[in-house]
Amino acid sequence: MTEDRRTHWERAAEWPLTGLALLFLAAYAWPILEPDTPAWWVTACQWVTWIAWAAFTVDYLARWFLSHDRRGFVLGNVLDLLVVVLPILRPLRLLRLVKLLGVLNRHAGSSLRGQVIVYVTGGTGLVLFVAALAVLDAERGAEGANIGTFSDALWWAMTTVTTVGYGDQFPVTTTGRFVAGGLMVAGIALLGIVTASFASWLLDRVSEVEEESNAVTRRDLRALTHEIAALRAEVVALRSGEVAGQPLPHPES
Repeated sequence: MTEDRRTHWERAAEWPLTGLALLFLAAYAWPILEPDTPAWWVTACQWVTWIAWAAFTVDYLARWFLSHDRRGFVLGNVLDLLVVVLPILRPLRLLRLVKLLGVLNRHAGSSLRGQVIVYVTGGTGLVLFVAALAVLDAERGAEGANIGTFSDALWWAMTTVTTVGYGDQFPVTTTGRFVAGGLMVAGIALLGIVTASFASWLLDRVSEVEEESNAVTRRDLRALTHEIAALRAEVVALRSGEVAGQPLPHPES
């Protein structure tokens, strides 16, 4: 079993698992956004979420089995492991959507800015949506809850992820507060990514300007060297009396 076989497996499973993650998101969101959904449809959505969990479990085990360094694989894929071992905790099922960001990242290009754009736009939108779903699922119907609609939940998610926190909506359940804690950490991480990417872009621009300046300086130095060499050749020619075939008088004569 080699890393080449694992890579082949990952490439083959990438898009099917991405589609399954999107299907999982729809199945998770539907009963929350439509609380009057018939019981049979809710059951079907639950079956979809469990099928998604089973597929991601098979994928994780296959990649682990095909890895040469299995311990290193586990340590390097902690989120994937959480997707497998935490299926019972309903909000944490949303960790399966990390697969979407992984696929987007691999197709974002090799540049840092390309990956940052994908993570900031795709990651922020995904985090806001799933956090709003999770907190609404936890808060709806709870005693003293003030988050009762998806618009309330989305507004709360936006103010929380930006660390503004107006306080007009807030979770009162334990599960909702755990979701809030995760969203706060995500907001700080996203802010750090934006700051780091801007700093990287600024440093790249400064480096480009310095490189252009150095290139101009080197070009000018080469031109000046050529001119000095040409002048030196002319001086040698003058001293040798070889200008226009006429010997020049010596200064001391």
